[in-house]
Amino acid sequence: MSDGRITNQSGSDDISVELSSRRTGMSFQRTRMSADRTLMSVIRTSLSLISFGFTIFQVFQKMRDQSIITHAGAARNFGVTLVGFGIVMLIGGIAYHLRFMLHLRYQRDAMIADGLVHGESKFPVSLTLLTAIILLLIGIFAIASMIFNVGPFG
Repeated sequence: MSDGRITNQSGSDDISVELSSRRTGMSFQRTRMSADRTLMSVIRTSLSLISFGFTIFQVFQKMRDQSIITHAGAARNFGVTLVGFGIVMLIGGIAYHLRFMLHLRYQRDAMIADGLVHGESKFPVSLTLLTAIILLLIGIFAIASMIFNVGPFG
């Protein structure tokens, strides 16, 4: 064909190469979605740690404020530790996700440059990554509120 497109009228070798190129391109998209699912798992675990730690802290703080208990230091410290662990886990998950995605983009760009994949579809900004960053900010505000008794949760 004169326009270079592969159709059912093309030779079997050309069709085979085109199909292989398309499968490889789709595998990059599947790998990207898999990385997003991994980050979602980190988000769920971090969210659980942050919310559970904040709840423990608040319950014992309110009990102490109402003189139901006289000392709540250990439970409050446990709550702060859970929130801190959730934040650290989220930072690690975000860093791993960014490093993995940059490497995947590098591999994809190299294969596009070599003509092995078409690269017609773009890698959009990950909404999962944006969600993780927002949760990280909420976690930082929560722990600042817990430790310094300031901020939106104080």
